[in-house]
Amino acid sequence: MRTASISPGSRSGAAIAAAALLALTTGCGPGTDGPAGGSPGPADGPTSYTAKDTDITAEPGERFAVTVDQNASTREYWYLVDPEPDSSVLVSRGREHASDSGDGAGASGRLAFTFEAKGKGVTRFTLLHCTFTTCQGNTSELPPETTAPSDAPATEATPSQAPERITYTVTVD
Repeated sequence: MRTASISPGSRSGAAIAAAALLALTTGCGPGTDGPAGGSPGPADGPTSYTAKDTDITAEPGERFAVTVDQNASTREYWYLVDPEPDSSVLVSRGREHASDSGDGAGASGRLAFTFEAKGKGVTRFTLLHCTFTTCQGNTSELPPETTAPSDAPATEATPSQAPERITYTVTVD
C-alpha cells in the first residue's frame, strides 16, 4: 500500500491543510439551527434583559437574565431583595459578574441575575441598586447590616439619596 506524503513547504500541502481546516470548522460557528425569530434554543444562553426592561414575559422552563452595570471599585452593587418572586412561577438561579477589563472582582462590568420560569402566573421581584452614597457598608455579596442576600440593606441616606429600587413584573404564559 502506498501512502501520500505532503512536504511542509509545498503549495499543494498548504492547500490540502487549508481545505482540511475549512472542513473541520464549517458548521462549528453560530448557526441558524435555533427557533425562528431569534429566540434562544435549549443550547443557547438565557434571554437577556436590561435594568429598564421591567415587564418580562416567559414560557415555563425558560431562563432569562436581567443584566445591570456594576462597578465594585466605587462600591456600586445590586441585590435581589424582598419580596422575592413567587417560587411556583419564577425561581432565582443566581448571579454572575462579568468584568469589562478581565481584572476580576472590583472591576467595572455587568452583573446578570438569572431566573427560571417554573409555572404559569404573574410575579414580581425587586433589585436594589446601592452606591457609596446610598448604602453604608455594602459589599458584593451582602447588603449592609444584613444576614442574607435577600434582605433589604439598612441605609443612612436622606430620602433624596435613597437607593434605587426597580420592581420587575414577570408573566409566565
